[in-house]
Amino acid sequence: MNGQAVRSCVTPVSSVAGKEIVTIEGLSPDGSHPVQRAWIADDVPQCGYCHSGQIMSAAALLAENQKPTDADIDEAMSGNICRCGTYQRIRRAIHRAAGMMAEGGKK
Repeated sequence: MNGQAVRSCVTPVSSVAGKEIVTIEGLSPDGSHPVQRAWIADDVPQCGYCHSGQIMSAAALLAENQKPTDADIDEAMSGNICRCGTYQRIRRAIHRAAGMMAEGGKK
């Protein structure tokens, strides 16, 4: 919402009136956003339960910080719980997406 990652499960509809909303489907119509491509390249998802939130949080992080450290990533992603424990792959994919963006990939 307005460029910030928010959890839809606790965000009242009344609070989004007049605000810009981007969902995972809105990152790119064809899955070409660097975070989406990195998730596929690093084979991140297992069950898929958390990955919409993980991807949106990663995209918000990279929109603000295109060269995040591991600590930056851990802090930005701390509210997202992965039941399968793919945290290392998530971190690796975020670094990959940052690299794609630095090479002129789509934001």
